[in-house]
Amino acid sequence: MAVIKELLRSEADGSISFGNYELSEKSKLDDFAHQGDIYKVKTFGEITKLEKNGMFLYESVPGTTVSSLKMTDSGISFTVEGKEDAQITIGLEDDCEYDVTIDGEDHGQMKSNMSGKIMLSVELDEGKAVSVSVSKK
Repeated sequence: MAVIKELLRSEADGSISFGNYELSEKSKLDDFAHQGDIYKVKTFGEITKLEKNGMFLYESVPGTTVSSLKMTDSGISFTVEGKEDAQITIGLEDDCEYDVTIDGEDHGQMKSNMSGKIMLSVELDEGKAVSVSVSKK
């Protein structure tokens, strides 16, 4: 997987890819239209953040590259790559239980907080993509 040079792009399968952890300075892209929604991304080596229709969707510290992000009523899935381990926050439904799988390994259940966020720690090695799946119970 490679960084996303255009910061945010639509994929042929209907998913989106975004982020560039190799950037040394903050870069952003506003008003990106995809399947009737408007996205905004901010990314560089220290953080990657994605908003959908003005609402929080994804944040990683440090910055990451995300590929094939797909959202459904029952959850979210994507692959992620970065230079080092990352703390990832995902915006989902408020106060719901989710099953979490990272790189094919079951990481148990998590409950989103009152603002609908869950936090994951993902072990990353540069150049190796890790799959993440969060499914509503």
